[in-house]
Amino acid sequence: MIDVSKIAKKYAGQWVAFAEDQKTLLASGRTAKEAYEKAKRKHKNPILSYMPDNLISFVGYYEIRV
Repeated sequence: MIDVSKIAKKYAGQWVAFAEDQKTLLASGRTAKEAYEKAKRKHKNPILSYMPDNLISFVGYYEIRV
């Protein structure tokens, strides 16, 4: 895994595609389809992720017992 915060700043509001190693950034696009199509030219199984406009941290845990 890589530090996504640096990528999130650069690609805020966009979709990005990583290689299976989850380290190599293959492509980006304004839509998931655009990022996927660009990445598919370089890699067999790209992994898509949306980079939000603002990164927020979440620390916590909640469990529902039934």
